[in-house]
Amino acid sequence: MPALNDSPRKALSSTNASQIDVQSLFNRIAPVYDSLNDWLSLGLHRVWKQMTVDWSQPFNGATCLDVCCGSGDLTRLLAKAVGPDGHVVGLDFATAQLTCATQRTQSWLNRGSIEWIEGDALALPFHDNDFDAITMGYGLRNVPDIAQSLSELYRVLKPGAKAAILDFHRPADDVMKFVQQQYIDQLVVPIARQFGVEEEYAYIFPSLQRFPNGQEQKAIALDVGFSTVVHYAISGGMMGVLVAQKQD
Repeated sequence: MPALNDSPRKALSSTNASQIDVQSLFNRIAPVYDSLNDWLSLGLHRVWKQMTVDWSQPFNGATCLDVCCGSGDLTRLLAKAVGPDGHVVGLDFATAQLTCATQRTQSWLNRGSIEWIEGDALALPFHDNDFDAITMGYGLRNVPDIAQSLSELYRVLKPGAKAAILDFHRPADDVMKFVQQQYIDQLVVPIARQFGVEEEYAYIFPSLQRFPNGQEQKAIALDVGFSTVVHYAISGGMMGVLVAQKQD
């Protein structure tokens, strides 16, 4: 089990106003988050998440971390990979998301291998070199400092270990850019409206425009210390997975 550092167990997020807004957003959408993900991706988000976990290379008995875990999909996939002898921490700054994650794991025989922690992706409450693998799903785009977040992932990874980060991606192809915008405007927002969270999901396209593309993400990851970095564009370039390895 990873050791917590001297930070309090509830390592609350930055007081930056935009970060507080994102935290409130994820608390508000928590009750419908899983249902919306299924509708909006036609179930494909489960495939993307499994790919992300596979790229992080967890193994039986490993100690793993899922940052910005939300309702815990990636966390549970990691728990399956590490087995009953492993340990997985799901960390998020949204209390309501962690409540949903805990409830969804109640019936799991292997739930003892999962620990849920409320914490900040920019100041992870763990010692250096704690984890054999790290995942992050749809979180990097929402942190106020991407370099700091990646630096924290690097710090808590063991030498030779990998972090795999899933998020939206801006396609290079103009046709796919148009398809992505139409997907968000004509599918994501209207479906979110049906769930009563239209305003919360309308932020996706503006946040995506500010988000570094795959090559830029690679450059940032290399700059904070990762030795080997690959960015995989998936689903026509509308999604991407950044895989970064710490030098052995």
